[in-house]
Amino acid sequence: MVTDHDPWIGVEPWLRITSPDACASVRQLLPSPGLTFTAWLSGHRMRDSDGLLLQFFDEFKLPDYFGWNFPALNDCLRDLSWLPAEHYVLVIDEAHELLVDEPEALPEFLDMLLRTGQEWSRVERVDGSSQARFRTILTCDGPGVAHLQSAASKT
Repeated sequence: MVTDHDPWIGVEPWLRITSPDACASVRQLLPSPGLTFTAWLSGHRMRDSDGLLLQFFDEFKLPDYFGWNFPALNDCLRDLSWLPAEHYVLVIDEAHELLVDEPEALPEFLDMLLRTGQEWSRVERVDGSSQARFRTILTCDGPGVAHLQSAASKT
């Protein structure tokens, strides 16, 4: 449920949509202790699938054998053996610009992120709470939040 007091819209525990100026507790933002890989991508550079794939290749350090299509990206994100870590955090700023030149691809991409988070599942913390091992945070302007929520609900 989204309230006025909760600026972090959780599609699932591993996919969050928020505005760039939203605040969250440190505990919500930080992964559990351990080796963490964090990638910061720009939605402005991901307006089409070519830009999206290039951003992932460059910033998420995809392997040289990457196949340059969504099925290959999906395979890499579900494997991650080429990028060993205990936790993965993917932040996409300006997410309202994601795939604006190919809007039909946005639900597929968001579904990929949801399934990746689900595959990596959650890790239990000492305090009894749980946190996803692969988290995606999409930051965008106010109207973009509603747009991404709508696209995520189509997955």
